[in-house]
Amino acid sequence: MNQQLYRIHMGAAVCGADLTDGSERGEYVSQDYILRKLGRPHRSVNLMYCYYPLDEGFPVRASLAHAGADVSFQWDYPYDDYFPYTGGLNGDRNSEVFRQMQDIRSHGQDLTLTLTVDPHVTDEHLIAIAEDLKPYGRVLLRLNHEATGNWFSFNKRCTYQEVADFFVRASEVIRAHAPNVQTIICIGGIEDLNATEIVKEKEFAQTIPAADIWSVDKYMALHWGWPYDVAEKGGNSHSRGSYVETYEMTHRSFLRFTELNGGVKKPMVMSEFNADGDVTGPYEQCDMVDGFFRLVKAEKEPWLTAINFYQFRDRGRLGLEIEDPNHPGVGIEQPIMKRYKKWIHEEPFLPKITPCGEATLPATLRWGGAEDAEGLALKLHFEGNPHFCELQFEDDGNYMLELNGMWFYKAPNTKFVDLMSAFFEKPLTDAADLELRIFAPPASGKNDLELPDGLQNAYAVIEKLPTIRIAYAPVEPSRD
Repeated sequence: MNQQLYRIHMGAAVCGADLTDGSERGEYVSQDYILRKLGRPHRSVNLMYCYYPLDEGFPVRASLAHAGADVSFQWDYPYDDYFPYTGGLNGDRNSEVFRQMQDIRSHGQDLTLTLTVDPHVTDEHLIAIAEDLKPYGRVLLRLNHEATGNWFSFNKRCTYQEVADFFVRASEVIRAHAPNVQTIICIGGIEDLNATEIVKEKEFAQTIPAADIWSVDKYMALHWGWPYDVAEKGGNSHSRGSYVETYEMTHRSFLRFTELNGGVKKPMVMSEFNADGDVTGPYEQCDMVDGFFRLVKAEKEPWLTAINFYQFRDRGRLGLEIEDPNHPGVGIEQPIMKRYKKWIHEEPFLPKITPCGEATLPATLRWGGAEDAEGLALKLHFEGNPHFCELQFEDDGNYMLELNGMWFYKAPNTKFVDLMSAFFEKPLTDAADLELRIFAPPASGKNDLELPDGLQNAYAVIEKLPTIRIAYAPVEPSRD
């Protein structure tokens, strides 16, 4: 078997694929499960949390702490009904939110933390959040998203000007203490194709230069009355637009943000994107998502940095899976799953992987994040479609592996990885040369801050390659 080892670099896709995992509408799903369903890691995985440490009941989830409250809308609780962020001042860095962060990063993905925060918290609270996030490499922090709306608690207890002022202050404080954290401003943007200004532009213009990343949430269809009513024709708790208008409004938002930033561009993401199956049904949901992705792919002058699909598993119809009402740990796959999977395995949504010269062992691999990582590639020759293709490891490394377009995760204690599923959907029809790619994100999900560049980078040393077994027939021939 011809084997050639060389270094590779993984860089940014033209438009990154991000995913929300868990929210007020669904539970967190392990990254192992998501990887097996979708066949590749995402650029970033988004978690939805709230931080209202000055409120009675916090850090118990609002729907539990205030279960007796008169609620007829998802956001009628005293504070937002997201999972409570249990870090921050006097927080617990071994709690569930940190285990989820570690799960995301160990699987070769960056962390996006959507955090609704009481604007009345002091700098001491913000510094504590910054210290929480320092070990997690490149963190994308979306503070008080959809800030030009009127449903979140921070909007109900503060004016729009105060919300905008808080974003600027919080961005400055957090970045000063955790330079690895980039802040995302998520506001309405252009919500009318006849508009020349963004929503609440007077108050929020200052947030555009203050943020590292610009963002809008755009649902091509949405039932915001869920779960308290059913979307019916003529109702007033849902909406439906078109994928063409959604694309155009998002683009015009980017152009207006650029104007407000003195003509200087910054990364632009859709932090929440979908068409709600409550409004469209499962089939036209697929059609609308297809249409939008086609526009992104056809764009001659790319301007959209990433799309975050909301979400993986949902109790309503905003998920690639619907949560089984009989068992919250079981997902019911929707038709949108196959469509979404198809798109994220195509250009321009795939990370760019380039060769960087020959390599020898031992080799040090650097993990700077999903858009900046140095790995190894081993060239393998296949005589045809294999019956067996597997790896046997002797080390305790934490690796992300890619072969024939499919990604696999090897946890530190795992010794055996079966690669055959790389050929189930894409069987070889003839002899072929393929690359086995190996990257090494941090096993703990955290960087070593003792290193000079530990805020941004993690390192791993590979002493020996795994043993590779490839066979082209069953172990014993058929007797039939």
